[in-house]
Order: sequence, then structure tokens, then C-alpha cells
Amino acid sequence: MAAGIRIQIVEYDPLWPQLFEHESSRIRGALGARVLLLEHTGSTSVPGLAAKPTIDITLGVADSAIEADYLPDLERAGYRLRVREPEWHEHRMLKGPGTDVNLHVFSAGCAEIGRILRFRNWLRSHPADRDLYARTKLALARREWRCVDEYAGAKGEVIAEILGRALDPL
Repeated sequence: MAAGIRIQIVEYDPLWPQLFEHESSRIRGALGARVLLLEHTGSTSVPGLAAKPTIDITLGVADSAIEADYLPDLERAGYRLRVREPEWHEHRMLKGPGTDVNLHVFSAGCAEIGRILRFRNWLRSHPADRDLYARTKLALARREWRCVDEYAGAKGEVIAEILGRALDPL
């Protein structure tokens, strides 16, 4: 049986926002006005939160299903398509050319973008939930996983719990 993979979680790095800004400039340079939304998301976007050292970026375009409108220009800028999920919000994920980046592309206005931003914003302003999420990730990182998606799925229960508070913070 093949050995499982380990997830690397590191302490928050204050350089992560600068890495996002660098990639943001590259993406805007490639797409110009076709960028309808561009946000630093994921754990590296939350000050103080331990994270996998991968910069997650959420990009909103007019219609993510129409790859010809954005993908060739992103590929010329060095990004490579790694995931195509037409069944899940027409999501596309590309890897960056230098910095370890996951560029998530959705159609602007997609409900998943709202969920991602709500979770990020809640963690930025609620230290107890940020710490709960960090403890969960660190505990899960001690295990071996068949794939990164399996690790991501294991965080689902705590993410749902936190999002529940973000939606109804009474």
C-alpha cells in the first residue's frame, strides 16, 4: 500500500498578502477588465491563522464556463489549468507560475464566492472561531491522507459550524 500524504501547516506569514498582490497584478495584467472580482481567500488571507503555504485566490469572470474568454490569457501568464468542475459552480482551478497559488475561477455572482468571502471575513473578525479552525487543521495535519481533497473534506464539519455562526451570529 502506498504511503499517505501529509499536509503541511505553517504559522501565519506576514508576506502572504504581498504574494497575493504580486499574483493579483499578474492576473489583472493578463485579463484587464475581464476581472470582475479578485480576492485573496483561504487561510493565508486571515492574519494570524496557520495555513498550508499556498495562496488561494478567487477570481470572478463573466462566465467561468466559457474558458476561451480567460483561460488562454491566464495560460500565457504562466497559469496551468489543474481542475475543471462544470458540475460544481463551473469551478476551474489553476496553479500559479511561481508562487504556490491555487487560482479558483467562478462566474461573478456565484453563491460559492459569497460563501468563501463570508467565511474569510468571519475568521478575520472572530478570533475564537479562527483559533478553532486552526486547531482543527493542525489536528488533521497530524494524519496521513490519500489526497488533499480528503483532508479538505475532513474540515467540512467545523467549516459548516463556523459558517452557521457567520450566517446567524446571535
